[in-house]
Amino acid sequence: MEKGASDCPFPGCFFCVMKESNPVKRRTNVAKFFKELPSQNDQGQVLAISGLWNTAMAHPNDPEFLELGIFECMASLIWKGIDNRDWLAQDQNIYIPYYAAHVIGSYTMNVEEFAEKAVQSGVISPLLELLRGRLTWVEQRVAVRALGHLATYDSTFPYVAEHDEILELSIQLAMDSLDIVYTHFLQFVDRRISYHCDLLTRGTGGVEMESRKAEEWASQLQCWSLQLINCFAFKSEFLPVICRQDFLARLPGMWGGLVNETSPAGVGLLRTICHQRAGRPSVAECPGLVESLCNIACSSDDWQCMAVDCLIWLLQDTDTRFKVLDKAATALVDLVELPCLGDHKRVGEFITSVLLQDYNPFPSPEVASKMSSETRSLLDSLAAFRKKMKWEKNVPKEDLQIKQAAALVVKLEGNARFSSGDIQGAALKYSEALALCPLRAKKERVVLHSNRAQCHLMLRSPKEAISDTTRALCLHNPVNRHGKSLWRRAQAYKILGLAKESLLDAIMFINECSQAPEGDVELKQNRVPEYVEKLVKKQMQASWLFKGAALKHGGIQHENDYDDFREEDDEDSEWETASDSDSDNKEDDYEAGSEDGEAWESKDPDKLLRLKAGIVFKGITLQDILGPNYQNSY
Repeated sequence: MEKGASDCPFPGCFFCVMKESNPVKRRTNVAKFFKELPSQNDQGQVLAISGLWNTAMAHPNDPEFLELGIFECMASLIWKGIDNRDWLAQDQNIYIPYYAAHVIGSYTMNVEEFAEKAVQSGVISPLLELLRGRLTWVEQRVAVRALGHLATYDSTFPYVAEHDEILELSIQLAMDSLDIVYTHFLQFVDRRISYHCDLLTRGTGGVEMESRKAEEWASQLQCWSLQLINCFAFKSEFLPVICRQDFLARLPGMWGGLVNETSPAGVGLLRTICHQRAGRPSVAECPGLVESLCNIACSSDDWQCMAVDCLIWLLQDTDTRFKVLDKAATALVDLVELPCLGDHKRVGEFITSVLLQDYNPFPSPEVASKMSSETRSLLDSLAAFRKKMKWEKNVPKEDLQIKQAAALVVKLEGNARFSSGDIQGAALKYSEALALCPLRAKKERVVLHSNRAQCHLMLRSPKEAISDTTRALCLHNPVNRHGKSLWRRAQAYKILGLAKESLLDAIMFINECSQAPEGDVELKQNRVPEYVEKLVKKQMQASWLFKGAALKHGGIQHENDYDDFREEDDEDSEWETASDSDSDNKEDDYEAGSEDGEAWESKDPDKLLRLKAGIVFKGITLQDILGPNYQNSY
């Protein structure tokens, strides 16, 4: 111990030990500290453990402490907290099991060799006790994180899997995590456990900050449970346990976490299940699940590509194809012109080939009986579309230009009918124009689909509006970024009660409006139209992470967020068409009562993407997203 360290009130203090200048002696003293710490009852232990946690978080790949016995020490401290409640209640020892499990998780998240060392040190059993809920939900959170890291590696997964209870507990925790955190922390402010509050905010936050952090931690508890389950889902022998109908049905609604953008979320777990032949029948037979995947596949969800993968694999499998074809075809046919999606290239072409893999214009009675007449009509139209694409490649350019000019004339007739109030007639004219318009005239077709979508909205046909806007978004360059179509689809999703999908499109619409031309100061006014703000706020409340738990356990008054627009909404500005973010289409795209389209600037675009990728906080405001300079334009 260096000179001056004798002033420390705690003999053998970890921080004093670390000040030793002789590296050999220091390692010896650290090893002794780890060995003796679990048997000591001195004050100040929590300071050492929290210091170790900070070190583990900052340097998770440093092997020094692992070689000196830190895993054995952390496992013993967790056991001590579980078995000795008198010790746990002394001083600040209540924090120690939490930090100990967190240390284990941090040192095992990157290096397989470290995970092997942790298993050899006996960490799984005490972590399992925390997962069982022997303490509280905050310790469950770090225990499932650590076990998830151990299950990631081939060499350590068997040691996790030999405890059958871990998978069962993880499934239950994924389903119950939001209820647990809501009832044990959020519901009653006066009953909050003080050490939970301190862990959440490091003692610097009030009730509002505690609530927001609790939402973040609840999301982590859920998504880390999903990550652990995902490790089991790669092994077909565990699929019968995972593929419980009540669990599968809830997976599409498990978004992942606001600070865990790489979490597979519920859709990611479904993707793992659908990738295996043994898992697909359970997904195909789960009521409502395929429909949920279709909604995600045609949305602004960051996991859109995962939903598409699930549907593709279900359609390619002869055992599940006709169980999902009617629903999947309706969604995927709108994506057949999607050029790319994430890392996937030529997505639309692949979707087309899968939908038509066994297509026959004159199917046998046996095959025909396995699909609805609507699906047969869709496949016929898709086959005609593919034929038209091939035909256009050999048609003289002048002939296509004549067709495009004819389509423009018909579109203008549709605009005139729309202006006169003949919405149905306008929709028919836009359909006629689409039939005439060459497939390669993508900009023109974006406008036609988007305009027809507006007609469908006004005719209260939200599903048709979603179909048209999705097609427009696939055609637009860049894909999924056409402002008007995003806004119109957000409205259509609202009518159907799909709050999350509506919110995601509205957020993306706002993000697109912020992309004003460089140097155009007047457009970047950092303002958002009132009708957009109104929709976003409503859908944020409807998508609140704990809304289901609150309705189940009490705490908020239920409002019917999913009713169709009331009669007075005919004059509501939410029905107005937002201005087009694509200047090339601005002159052609007819706007019914559109706003000036004042653009606004996101002070933190990444925050928008994080919000879109994860959970939605009930308490978040547009000012939280935009920053202190945000001004409402009204």
